[in-house]
Amino acid sequence: MDFDVIPDDLATQAVLLGCAFVLSAIIGIEREVRHKSAGARTHILVGLGAALFTLVSAYGFAGMVDGDSVRDPGRIAAQIVTGIGFLGAGVIFVKQNVVSGLTTAASIWVSASVGMACGAGMPIIGALAVVFYLFTVTVVNALVERIKRPELAEHFTVQYEDGRGVLRDILSETSRQGYESSLNHTRRVRGESGKLIEADLRFTPRQSGVDRGVFEILHDITGVHSVEINEQVND
Repeated sequence: MDFDVIPDDLATQAVLLGCAFVLSAIIGIEREVRHKSAGARTHILVGLGAALFTLVSAYGFAGMVDGDSVRDPGRIAAQIVTGIGFLGAGVIFVKQNVVSGLTTAASIWVSASVGMACGAGMPIIGALAVVFYLFTVTVVNALVERIKRPELAEHFTVQYEDGRGVLRDILSETSRQGYESSLNHTRRVRGESGKLIEADLRFTPRQSGVDRGVFEILHDITGVHSVEINEQVND
């Protein structure tokens, strides 16, 4: 077995790894801007890891086999496709029958594939995939939201007292008033009167001509401390 500490194609490998870093960072920064749980660091590490595994698979064992042995460069790379699914599943959550995190999980999957493409010596294809990704999460998403008539949906961030069933009252009262509601995220915060729950909610009228607005309904519910308009998309 022959080992080269500094192989002849080291520059090529370094460039490919750098391409994986840059392209994965682009995807991660887009997620970071949208305040998602998996941001720039996660996507960069996923892309770098996938690229490095692919480089090791393609170049790493060249000096460990003789002329009669058959190398399969795709053996290690194939395991990335299976293994990355566990990481992506960790950012998917289901609350109140609302699924969140699917787009972020898919972006992690894409980041791994971009890293693999760079590691396999296909950085242009990897860059094209990033372009298509950005096009999907911006232009396509905007078109879909227009088709869904987002002007009918209202997004609110509501702070309410914990442990008093306020969320249940919010969902039941808005439903009674003619709105479909969905819960995106909840988190604990500290207010002047103690610990509160802050929830991101979306309300859509079932039909036109609803008598009362959501803002007014929420303010009238006992236990609600504050209501703010929030247009953040949950993906």
